[in-house]
Amino acid sequence: MKTEIIEISQFYLAGITVRTTNQNGQSQIDIGELWGRIMQGNLLAKVENKLSDDTYCVYTDYESDYLGAYTCLIGCKVASPDRIPDGFAGITIAAGKYQVYDPEGKFPEKVHATWQEIWKSDIKRAYTADFDVYGANAKSFEDTEVKIYLAIA
Repeated sequence: MKTEIIEISQFYLAGITVRTTNQNGQSQIDIGELWGRIMQGNLLAKVENKLSDDTYCVYTDYESDYLGAYTCLIGCKVASPDRIPDGFAGITIAAGKYQVYDPEGKFPEKVHATWQEIWKSDIKRAYTADFDVYGANAKSFEDTEVKIYLAIA
């Protein structure tokens, strides 16, 4: 798997959220349901000021570390946090340093496997906002392009 460290500039996202935890597999249930709501309702099509067709899955508002509660937002990058549809939340991803992972293999297994590696690693995480970016140009579900951005201290 390829990784690199980059600096990102601040940007804004709009999406729907759930508060969850990785304990007892709860996040798989909650985030799976969140993805279902996004896909079934074609919710991101309602966002007028989105900047691309990429989908973001953000993990933020950490209670402690990856074992504590956190908020997950699934949404899209927007030009401004000012015009967000009703029922959506807006968040700001602060500028900062990120470890970027480019998982190899089939989707969605490659995402799960990469997060398992991250949780076992000794990387110094910032626990501000981590996120996955899902590209809109996949030829098939299994070929979905994804990059994982981990905020580091």
